[in-house]
Amino acid sequence: MSTTTARDVARPAPAKASKARPRRGLRGNPTLNFWLFTGPFVIGLVIFIFVPIGWSIWLSFFEARYTVTPSKFIGFDNYHQILTNSNFVKSLGTFTVFAAFIVPTTWAVSLGLAMMVHRMRFMKAFFRSVFFLPTACSYVAAALIWKMSIFNGVRFGLANTVIGWFGIDNIAWLANPDPPWYWLVIVTVRLWLQSGFYMILFLAALQNIPGELYEAAAIDGAKPGWQTFRYITLPQLRATSTAVILLLLIAAYQAFDEFYNLLGKATWGKPPLVELYNTALGNNQDYGAGSAGAVILTLLICVVTLFQGKIMGFGRGEESK
Repeated sequence: MSTTTARDVARPAPAKASKARPRRGLRGNPTLNFWLFTGPFVIGLVIFIFVPIGWSIWLSFFEARYTVTPSKFIGFDNYHQILTNSNFVKSLGTFTVFAAFIVPTTWAVSLGLAMMVHRMRFMKAFFRSVFFLPTACSYVAAALIWKMSIFNGVRFGLANTVIGWFGIDNIAWLANPDPPWYWLVIVTVRLWLQSGFYMILFLAALQNIPGELYEAAAIDGAKPGWQTFRYITLPQLRATSTAVILLLLIAAYQAFDEFYNLLGKATWGKPPLVELYNTALGNNQDYGAGSAGAVILTLLICVVTLFQGKIMGFGRGEESK
């Protein structure tokens, strides 16, 4: 007697799963797609970044005057020369003063603009665009506007016109280092150019703060304003603040355009990059010493960046705090 039931007879045979057809062409080769998209950028990075860096390190160990293909190896003489150069040492002091002005000022102004835009209930996109717009301006163009129109040094300059309303005599903003009015010119132009970019970073961080934190603080009796800013907003912006300060320090080390275009051939107020530019492309065209100074400056930036990141906890996860 057969044990096969009618239900078993009626059950259809399972259909065979169709084999997935392999993709052909570009869609089926992710490795090829990756290199097609990133290849041009990698090539540009190697040609315009890595090769010049390697060439500078190589030049720093040779006597390279008026040539970038030297043959005389001199070891660390270029490093000794640049470190004993009083102008280069003074330029590091200039950077210290510049960083002491520009880093905290830009941080505070950017955060203030971000909080103001974040709390707006109308035209938020308009003001965000207006404050960010100076970022697209050229540093050279902005420096020339500051020099020729705002801080001209004559009575027709905007700054002297304004202070003239209060009975103050004209000030030669860029002509005399005593008192050092040129710091006001340099700091304000850099502040105008940079604040909008860092405002966007802070604005993005503010939008990610949960609203429940402020509601809980209000229930606990925290007053809106300074208390909520100090105990909620500022701690939540720690990672963004650390990144902003790191970027500001690196940008301060790389300051060149505004100093070069505002001060011209002045013998004072030169940052490291301007001094290295004069060393490598000045009358002596000492590419070896200039390259050694560039290597020293790069190492200094790395050390300061790592040290500050270590202090402020940059890169640590929430679980390590």
